[in-house]
Amino acid sequence: MHYATLGSSDLRVSTVALGCWPFAGGAVWGEQDDDVSVATAHAALDAGITLFDTAEGYEAGHSERVLGRALAGRRDKAVIATKVSPNHLSPAGIAEACEQSLRNLQTDYIDLYQIHWPNHDLPLSDSVEALEKLKREGKVLAIGVSNFGIQDLSEMLTLGECVTNQMPFNLLWRGIEDEVLPLCVENGVGILSYSTVAQGLLTGRYASAEEVPDGLSRTRLFSNKRPMATHSDPGCEQEVFSALDRVRQVAGEMGVSMAAVSIAWVKQQPGVTAVLVGARTPQELEKNLADQDTILSQDVLAELTIATDPVKECLGGNLDMWMTPSRMR
Repeated sequence: MHYATLGSSDLRVSTVALGCWPFAGGAVWGEQDDDVSVATAHAALDAGITLFDTAEGYEAGHSERVLGRALAGRRDKAVIATKVSPNHLSPAGIAEACEQSLRNLQTDYIDLYQIHWPNHDLPLSDSVEALEKLKREGKVLAIGVSNFGIQDLSEMLTLGECVTNQMPFNLLWRGIEDEVLPLCVENGVGILSYSTVAQGLLTGRYASAEEVPDGLSRTRLFSNKRPMATHSDPGCEQEVFSALDRVRQVAGEMGVSMAAVSIAWVKQQPGVTAVLVGARTPQELEKNLADQDTILSQDVLAELTIATDPVKECLGGNLDMWMTPSRMR
């Protein structure tokens, strides 16, 4: 496992993070055994993963509660990143949400506290002031954001600390390349990539678009006719599965997994501090971590970029994985 400094903070983290949204189960992920989730978190720690990402919004704090249970007795080995929901971004809302997250996580401090999504009905300056108060009180060690597009991130950078921006970034979701990623690099804001293997698509788990379950096929990669879709886009299913075929071919030629190739591609992009990899079982985690030292040549990086250009073009400038109009600006 490799380690890096988290943006401009003093926190050292593994460059692979465990994304704990699947621990929530629920409508998106389906039935999930809490004991198996705990075992998965333990397996992550044993593999050298130190960064764990969750949110109060994942099934009303259930993911946080499971993670807190998993880290009991091992808290000192973990860097916890959690998020405050957009409907809690008033000063009072942030204070209350933080206290609840601390209870859920069974800890007295949060390493990285992130704004989950911007709320354009509330002054960002008020939210930042409340977050900085939590930091002065020692309840939060570092402040970051998630899903902040170019306008919101630019404003955040004028107001106070912003060590990270957590964004969807993978071979099938490359929209941040044009504006957000360069701004992060320029200002020392570490990118935390989520959906690094596109919720399983880039592991080769699904042979066709029809096999992808409703909870995962609600993204803008898929048709707005999908049962849980909340967007108005036609999707780009043909382009996605053509790109996946090429990723599979490259992985086969290298003798490694599709997940290894996909994770390596993101890790080798400028500005990326850590990649979030979700897992529901220790076995799934082991599979996703296989060949984690894979390094892609410049030729292979370019080839994969070209292969996924049609998907990027189809998605356009909307950085929101799930909705139109975009919640990011």
